[in-house]
Amino acid sequence: MCNQGLVQYFGLRSETRRTATGVPDPYGTEAGNPADVPAGHEARWMLNVHVIDTRGAVDKLGCTECRCDLYNVTADENGEALPLDYVGGLKCCHDGVRCRVKGGFWGEGRSLYLRYTVTYMDWDASIVPVKIYILDVTDTWRKADESTGLKATHHCLIEYDVEACPFGAENDGCIHTKILIVSLPTGGDVIYGVGHQHSGGFGSTLIGEGGNVICASVPTYGTGHEPGNEAGYIVGMSTCYPSPGSVKISAGETLTLVSNYSSAQRHTGVMGLFYILIADSSAKTGAIEHSPAQVRMNTMGSYLGWPIALFGIGLVLALELIYSGRNGYEEI
Repeated sequence: MCNQGLVQYFGLRSETRRTATGVPDPYGTEAGNPADVPAGHEARWMLNVHVIDTRGAVDKLGCTECRCDLYNVTADENGEALPLDYVGGLKCCHDGVRCRVKGGFWGEGRSLYLRYTVTYMDWDASIVPVKIYILDVTDTWRKADESTGLKATHHCLIEYDVEACPFGAENDGCIHTKILIVSLPTGGDVIYGVGHQHSGGFGSTLIGEGGNVICASVPTYGTGHEPGNEAGYIVGMSTCYPSPGSVKISAGETLTLVSNYSSAQRHTGVMGLFYILIADSSAKTGAIEHSPAQVRMNTMGSYLGWPIALFGIGLVLALELIYSGRNGYEEI
């Protein structure tokens, strides 16, 4: 929905490991349609990975929330000075910066390998395409005005801060709520929904007109030390798979996105995203099911060329589509 950046098809943080991401039969997300590729270009996938080494950190949560004082950063990756009121977020943990560690700590150098699997099949008429919408609770949306010809605009801040409860408040019951009011240009059947939050998140809910809950997504926190169950980190988000036709969104319907965080302590650079897949209600789904033989599995490896531990990391992964041509890559 945002008016900047690349078209993102999939993107989750470390909760990917315990979050269902499959698209149910007979629906599918379309990628690489030759009709959508500009002349002289070809469609390619880009994997965007953000990894933070927290071994020996003086404040692991502060490191994963990219607090500027812990990284000793006063300028962004382009050398532009940061605003004085910017205390933490993506601009303070770009490539090459290091978070403060405890005195005397020296981490063992390691190489980290990532393996990811993309499941796909050749497109055919039996597949019902879905539209991908990523809602951002920080969106400063301006509604279209047909009388003046003003087009709808979306400007997403991507991240925001959660201030701690006032001194003396009952911290265990402190909840910070951020709300977005928005509408979609097209409607249809909701096929899938899931929220994305950072540590401290209590869950997010997408609500339609009249107060009906379209999808509520709550986090699962790890309780141990083993990979995929790290204590204090979100390791999964609940998802919604409504029966086709049971949950609908109308074109222009007013939607409300609610993102809740604990404010028992301050959090910086948090996110409140919500992913939904919508199919045209008039599309005929039939009873075609695609057998495993029709589906292709492509396993690819990725090497991150800096020393890092296999444990104690914060991970953000996003798959985006770019067009490459003679003059390099261009945003779409």
